[in-house]
This record gives sequence, C-alpha cells and structure tokens, in this order.
Amino acid sequence: MLAMDNTVALRIALYSGSFDPVTNFHLEVVRRSVQLCDKLVVAIDVKPSETFLFSTEERLALVREVFEPIAKQARCGFDAMICEGPTAAAARELGATIMIHGVRDGIDLDHEMQIAGTSSMIAPEVHPVFVTTSVAVRSIAATVVREIARNGGDITSFVPPEVVTILKYRRAH
Repeated sequence: MLAMDNTVALRIALYSGSFDPVTNFHLEVVRRSVQLCDKLVVAIDVKPSETFLFSTEERLALVREVFEPIAKQARCGFDAMICEGPTAAAARELGATIMIHGVRDGIDLDHEMQIAGTSSMIAPEVHPVFVTTSVAVRSIAATVVREIARNGGDITSFVPPEVVTILKYRRAH
C-alpha cells in the first residue's frame, strides 16, 4: 500500500481487551494477527467498574512479555498501551487501519459486530478484521479463568506459563 508521498504505508492493527489474564485464546489471536499487519498494537482496556485479577500495569507487562516475542518472530512491529477511552479513537490516533476482533463463537461474533459497527461510526477508516481460533482454545474465556484462579484452581492449560508463574508467586507471598 502506497501513501500519498509514494512511501510504503505501514499496516497498523489494534487489538484491545482486558487481558485479565492473558489466555491461550489471546495468544492464538495474536499469532494470527501478526501475519496480517506490519505493526500490532495491543490496547489494555481500563474499566473502573470491573474488578481485575491483575493491575493495569501488571496486565501491560504481561502483554509485552507474552506477545512481543511472537511479533518479533513474525517480523512484525509491536507495542502495547493502556486505553482509557473508545478503542476506535485510539486506533485513529495511532494511524491504525485494522481493528482486530477475536471471535470464539456466535455470541462473540454478535458482540464484536456491535463493537465494529459503533467503531466504524467513530473511525470509518479503521477496518474490522475478525480472527477465529482453533477449537483447542476457542472455549477459553478470561472471565472463567479469573474465577478458577481466584478459587485456587489449576489454570495451566488455559494461560501462558508467564501468567502461571505470577500467580504462583502471589500465592507464595
């Protein structure tokens, strides 16, 4: 894609979510997304009304630790940020032209379609891309993983090792 001055424009994609915690579903969405863009920016949603397992800073650090090596291996630029306002507005400010929507099932698709529709009214130049995943990770939802973790259950098959390590450290201290 050429920019107005005949330079090659970067395809920047934004993928937002709470990432509380980062799950293997998120991991697979990122693995697929870095194949679609030149730079992937992951936005950590801040929602004052929600109770999170990890602080915003911890989520940001985990996102960087887990996703950056994947992007690097795919030769895709990577950044992570905290997003306090509308995601579409953040995408516009970044110059993103792609908004990644991870989709597990029809319920996710309906929800993500609503978000995409609203976002297109705010930033019509940002195009929604719906990324599905393998059956192996499709059922993993951060909400369920949070509950299992809060109750001391084993989440090792649902999250990357970095998340397990932090939770084990917390329990020990």
